[in-house]
Amino acid sequence: MEILSFEFLSALLTIVFIDLILAGDNAIVIGLAARKLPKEQQTKAVIWGTVGAVVIRAVATILVVYLLDIPWLLLAGGILLLWIAYKLLVDQNDHDVKPGNTLWQSVWTIIVADAAMGLDNVIAVAGAAHGHVLLVVLGLLISIPIVVWGSTLFLKIINRFPWIVYVGSGVLAYTAAKMITHEERIAGFFASSNLFKWSFMILVVIVIVVAGLWKNNARTKRALNEKSRESH
Repeated sequence: MEILSFEFLSALLTIVFIDLILAGDNAIVIGLAARKLPKEQQTKAVIWGTVGAVVIRAVATILVVYLLDIPWLLLAGGILLLWIAYKLLVDQNDHDVKPGNTLWQSVWTIIVADAAMGLDNVIAVAGAAHGHVLLVVLGLLISIPIVVWGSTLFLKIINRFPWIVYVGSGVLAYTAAKMITHEERIAGFFASSNLFKWSFMILVVIVIVVAGLWKNNARTKRALNEKSRESH
């Protein structure tokens, strides 16, 4: 993959978008971990906590990039990423993060919580990078400032325009489908026909997004029925 080629730039945009769409939880964790600190220390906690979390995530992602060369791991990673794409749409996370009482307690909380929650991001970015370590590094460098300073704004945008989450889930599902079609052991099966390959990837995206929509609509109907029963 040549630098500044269309393939490179489109993969980089995908990585940045994945970083942002999966950054919502991290933004909440950062806010919760630093909420007890004095105002002048909150910014330091956010910056140092994010720096520590990003270093761990970068190392983990680069390791996964190389691990995906192991037979069948690309397929396994793709299937796991499909589950992550679905969960992004239907999950209602309750964040139980204890705030730190000191600056370094808060920094440590942010790093540990981010490492625990960062598996989805690591797998998604590694899959989108297609073995290109420079893409991982560039994607993180572009995304980090936005996550640190713009994550709250991005959360507000997602709350105002919920369809962005569906676009994000679709991008994850597409990345997962691409990982599956690139698995060496079954790549020949998809290489026989471009039409079949693209039909498979489009079908995967549609199934994930529709499944998420169906689940969310069912949940909304159930909540409305319970409300109407309570009012009667």
